[in-house]
Amino acid sequence: MNELTRMDEMSLTGAALRGAPWGAAAISGGAIAVTSFLMGVVLPGPADLTWALCSGITLFALVAGIGAISKPDQGDRVTRQARNWALTHPWRFAMFLGLGAAALMYPVQFVVDGEGFFGAAWDAMWGGLMVLLVTAFITHSMRGRARRS
Repeated sequence: MNELTRMDEMSLTGAALRGAPWGAAAISGGAIAVTSFLMGVVLPGPADLTWALCSGITLFALVAGIGAISKPDQGDRVTRQARNWALTHPWRFAMFLGLGAAALMYPVQFVVDGEGFFGAAWDAMWGGLMVLLVTAFITHSMRGRARRS
């Protein structure tokens, strides 16, 4: 029985994200959110705060996820092994990033946009799915960085 449970996969994803560039992710996510909102204020049409915040959350999750696995040989032994696991299992790694992004987008959709319970969940699910797909494809293209051990 060498199969991993969902809890094991979540632990490996968390370990792989341990050395993520959180500062760069926060700056890039915040910058895209502010830029998106200001463009809505300056350009014709209404400024959409929900769109700006969800765009920032999306970029935050992408930069953190891709940045964490971009250098699989750095960090302690556990972090290196978790990053190698993430590179060899890109869809499982990306699933938890997508769920995290959807969990962050849900209150934005529910509170800021004023959508109902199910409408906010629907929109957050689509945002999380986009994070999952982009992260999985980029991680899949980086599979060659994983060390065969």
